Amino acid sequence: MKDIIKSKGDFTLPGEAGYEDLTLKLAEKWGADAIRDSDGTVLSDKIVSADYDIYSTICLVRADNTWAKANRDKLQQNYLMSFPVVAEDSQIEIDLLKDYFREQFEVNFNDDPKKWWQVFDRTTGEEVSKENWTFNAVSGTVIVKNVTKWHKYTVNFLAYRIWEAISMYNHITNNWGDREHQMPVDPIYPETQQFMLGYLQKWIDEHPKTKIVRFTSMFYNFAWFWGDPSLQRFHYADWGSYEMTVSPRAMQLFAETRSYEMNSEDFVNAGAYCTSHNVPSKKLLDWMDFMNEFVVNFGRKCIDLIHAAGKVAYMFYDDHWVGTEPYGKRFKDLGFDGLIKCVFNAFEARLCSGVQGVKTKELRLHPYLFPTGLKGEPTFMPGGNPALDAKRFWADIRRGLLRAPVDRIGLGGYLHLVQDFPDFVDAVKHITRQFRTLKQFHAEGAPYTAPLKVAILTAWGKLRSWVYVGHFIHGMELYEVTESLAGLPVEVTYISFDDILKKGIPQDIHVIINAGKAGTAWSGGEHWKNEKILETVTQWVAQGGGFIGVGEPSAVHSTGQYFRLSHILGVDRETGDTLSNVKKEPVNLPNNHFIAKDLKDEIDLGKTTDDIYLSGKNAKALSNKNGLSKIVVNEFGKGRSIYFSGFKFTPENTRLLHRSLFWAAGREDDFKPWTCSNVHTDCAYYPKTGKLVVISSSDNTEITRVYDGRGNASEVTIEPHGIKIIDI
Repeated sequence: MKDIIKSKGDFTLPGEAGYEDLTLKLAEKWGADAIRDSDGTVLSDKIVSADYDIYSTICLVRADNTWAKANRDKLQQNYLMSFPVVAEDSQIEIDLLKDYFREQFEVNFNDDPKKWWQVFDRTTGEEVSKENWTFNAVSGTVIVKNVTKWHKYTVNFLAYRIWEAISMYNHITNNWGDREHQMPVDPIYPETQQFMLGYLQKWIDEHPKTKIVRFTSMFYNFAWFWGDPSLQRFHYADWGSYEMTVSPRAMQLFAETRSYEMNSEDFVNAGAYCTSHNVPSKKLLDWMDFMNEFVVNFGRKCIDLIHAAGKVAYMFYDDHWVGTEPYGKRFKDLGFDGLIKCVFNAFEARLCSGVQGVKTKELRLHPYLFPTGLKGEPTFMPGGNPALDAKRFWADIRRGLLRAPVDRIGLGGYLHLVQDFPDFVDAVKHITRQFRTLKQFHAEGAPYTAPLKVAILTAWGKLRSWVYVGHFIHGMELYEVTESLAGLPVEVTYISFDDILKKGIPQDIHVIINAGKAGTAWSGGEHWKNEKILETVTQWVAQGGGFIGVGEPSAVHSTGQYFRLSHILGVDRETGDTLSNVKKEPVNLPNNHFIAKDLKDEIDLGKTTDDIYLSGKNAKALSNKNGLSKIVVNEFGKGRSIYFSGFKFTPENTRLLHRSLFWAAGREDDFKPWTCSNVHTDCAYYPKTGKLVVISSSDNTEITRVYDGRGNASEVTIEPHGIKIIDI
């Protein structure tokens, strides 16, 4: 391989008119080959005329506010459920938008409420007859008569979105003052499609120096309902959900093509909405497929215009990505040339890397060049430390990039904010060098991967590979496990319960992981009542497969048995049905057991599941000082299982999971090659290049021993968040 790593290229810089000298200076320092605009910024002639590829951002659904204001009936919509009102008399009046953010929503009284809305007695779950309610468009209320006192009532109603959610967030976060609120239009209408294609062609003609058109993203944003800011800023958010794709026209088209109708409750779901946490119904999957087909077909028309102009098209895998489904069957048909994903951590890097059907994959790094972070914490303002933030984010992301490559990295936001943070500027320079090094190693050949394949079993399967409802949600078992898994030298795939029913368990799978709370899409919910699922998994483990359960795996309410795979896991959970049954006394796991060899301190799995008891004769527990069984290993037939009562992403727990995978698979002898003794360090060996990369995710200097393919160890010292390249 070439030993000289590029010092320039593969980096996208956010430029800013008014700061031309700063833009070009940092482009040189960071080795940028492309400059982009951001929401709220423009690029001046001096910038676009410099020797850089130009990325220009476009969001077609909020591109022309004049057209949106003149066609308010073509604005995007969604169903909302009014907040419950308790009846104290025989009649109640419900203020539909009470406790919602009234700058985001406006009630749609144009499409007949009697046709499209529903009113429910939420105490009984029954729909209220349409004869018993009326609406008042002036007051924005619904009056319900003949109600039952002390019952709760809600209205499912359609609302226009009068302030596009991402622009709204950027506006409020960056204090844009009295700047006009941008409104999102809906391409489901032929008139909107005609306008959008015409606008896009005009935009192309006006941007002759733009090489890369960055769609942000396509048409429909993830579900994001804001509340009354005096009470609660956000009411509902789900990065993978489809609530914001709904309109009467879309529902009519759906009925014509799918031969049945959706109603408001199919989306509202008693206020739970269609969150990705829920096991998806057939109706929801049909709706997603319908919208995916529409987005791909119309989206392709937009991208064809870009290609006809000799430009390339990239999609931002955030914001208005809903309906594109990058892990779905149609994504390649959109014709995108590149995919950009904003990332905080390793599994998000893997999410971007794993998408098929695009040539270029790019990561947008954090921290964004915003005054505050996503949670409102100071970043580029007094009290912030963006250099340390950048190093820590990169250390997490880099774990994923050791295992799987992407093509580019970059930043977003407002470049002038970095002027008072020279240590941040230096940190980014080091990050770009590391990235180019890793990219070159991957280009020569894949890193060593152990002969072990892991399948994560959820109700969503491949469609939600590497991500579930958005950015890292700490405390959600499957996210914590996935972040650990993203940096391990094993092959990872995703399977669904439907996959098992239709095709069985693939022969090349060694370990299945099922993690999550009972009833969720991640644990599986009602799928575990299907005897064919139970039979298939039981047989597979009995014949030598490995199974790892976390939280409430295979859990579904069933008298006498809560974990449907308790016979495999060796544990069950007491839910009140078997309080009189005498439970087996815990049998402790030896301290020198294979999975526990790197444990030095008390196990901390975060929030754990309580009332777990041993139910298998071969089950052995790794307990804490209070005697609670946190981890249980079991043997079933020729197979093995491990149960974790919870999981939290830490270096120690990542090593625990790493060892558990190999023990569950019966492949302990394959564990040691190309691993580190220090759990705060990771490594990857690239056989084609003869290069060993050792990284540290620690804030401290770390000393580690790295074991090669023959079991020999070399000692390495790494600085905080550092990287070492060693010739083998």
